[in-house]
Amino acid sequence: MLPVAQLYLRDVPLLRPPGQADLLQVLWCPYDHDPDYKPSTALFWRSAAAVVDILATPPEPYEADWPGYVPEPCLLAPEAVTEYPNSLDLSPEMRLALGDWSRWQAADCGVDSSYADCPAEFYDGNLADAPGWKVGGWPPWGRTDPYRRYCAVCDAQMVPLLTIASFEWDGGARRGWAPYEDRAAAYAAGHLAGQAPSQPTKVEVGSTDNMQLYVCPTSPEHPHTDLIQ
Repeated sequence: MLPVAQLYLRDVPLLRPPGQADLLQVLWCPYDHDPDYKPSTALFWRSAAAVVDILATPPEPYEADWPGYVPEPCLLAPEAVTEYPNSLDLSPEMRLALGDWSRWQAADCGVDSSYADCPAEFYDGNLADAPGWKVGGWPPWGRTDPYRRYCAVCDAQMVPLLTIASFEWDGGARRGWAPYEDRAAAYAAGHLAGQAPSQPTKVEVGSTDNMQLYVCPTSPEHPHTDLIQ
């Protein structure tokens, strides 16, 4: 299995690890596995102080089903952002309110008039479910309607732990999620395949989708599950 992410509690307080653990290590197998044809994942909650004999270079697989399953080693710069749920996660009443252009005008929030016919597109593109790799947050529904996950041990509704994203941002309105220092690159054209600034990890799952890992809120040690969106 290959290392996918290593997250420290000191950098990401949202982790809420079990016991005295303060480190999460996420690994996956770089092969598609039945029945859903995706990498199988493993989570390891550890104490950072107990991690010794650290390898300078992580092991490379002798082969992989897909180059996007072999992450490019890189450092993380965690940043807290505010996001709102995808419109599919809202009540019917809230979805109707989002589609009312007069409400957006009354709010005077600077929404471009090009969204007048469908202001909900502005909400989903600029305010809801931030794209990119993230801990916690809201799921980016799209390939399916909202699909609740339940713990196989205690039947609690599972919560998102980590989103492994193919891109940090994409075209159109979603480029607005690019960090300020990457805005120029986000709007530039002509990047070579696999070298886009929005894909620093070179990870690509599904058809440029996201793999979301879910854990039990009662006990992170209960078996986790995943979902491709």
